[in-house]
Amino acid sequence: MKFSIITIFPDLLRGFLGYGLLEKAVQNGLLQVELLDLRTFSCDKHRKVDDRPFSGGPGMVMMPDPLFRAVESVSSRHPRGGRVILFSAYGRVLDQQRVKELAAMEHLILICGRYEGVDQRVIDELVDEEISLGEYVLMGGEVAAEALLEAVSRMLPGVVGNPESVQADSFYEQDQCTFPQYTQPRSYRGLDVPEVLLSGNHREIMAWRTQHRKSRRKK
Repeated sequence: MKFSIITIFPDLLRGFLGYGLLEKAVQNGLLQVELLDLRTFSCDKHRKVDDRPFSGGPGMVMMPDPLFRAVESVSSRHPRGGRVILFSAYGRVLDQQRVKELAAMEHLILICGRYEGVDQRVIDELVDEEISLGEYVLMGGEVAAEALLEAVSRMLPGVVGNPESVQADSFYEQDQCTFPQYTQPRSYRGLDVPEVLLSGNHREIMAWRTQHRKSRRKK
């Protein structure tokens, strides 16, 4: 699977990709990630990618031309195209079902917005889908891109060594949540591991896990 990520801070993502399972996935050819510095697509001598909004207002808006050039550059090298995603506070909140759907695609083009947002013409003409991580605002789309990249990569065969680890993830199936987990030592500061987990009785352990399965906290 391939990711093309458009950002003004490629080094933020480059560092993220240099650790853990993502690094191994890239090295093993399970995952391809290209980072595109949006400023290299600016025709301005100062590599400007933003300007003040028409009609006034606070902050700056990302200009359409650099973003059009960046997406078109990716598309020209990938004739089969890719799904263009913009991270936005107004997009669909990312959930595990959508993660699984995205993992079935060959190529995702991620646009990391900054400032007050992007020119609406980019959204109207280039973007296939807007995605949000939740009902709050980040300084930019890079953290959201990292979250999506990691969540989707977990779904790709071979990225996580044991497939059962993925299938046991919270929300892998609808309403699927995990259960309390314990490891060594058996007793720590007077807090003991439940005896049933030490019993070796798989039926009782499964019953205990079902009974104590975690649920999403309600407001």
